[in-house]
Amino acid sequence: MPNIHLTKQMEEYVDGQIKSGAFSNVSEVLRAGLRMMMEDDGAREFYRLKAELEEAAAEAERGDYVVFDPVAFEPRAFRK
Repeated sequence: MPNIHLTKQMEEYVDGQIKSGAFSNVSEVLRAGLRMMMEDDGAREFYRLKAELEEAAAEAERGDYVVFDPVAFEPRAFRK
């Protein structure tokens, strides 16, 4: 893993977090930040999916859909 270079302001913030006792070392602070970013990404993905589902539901309510034909989609699954 490469070395990480922080701005002076970031270093001061990290030092403050360690001095306050919230974290034991720089690695813990950075891991916590990465976890937060990962959670934010997950939340963004959830809301994107939610919006897509809401749009699909609205389309279906307007009658803008095609009836799914499983035999046409996967004919081998229905062979006898």
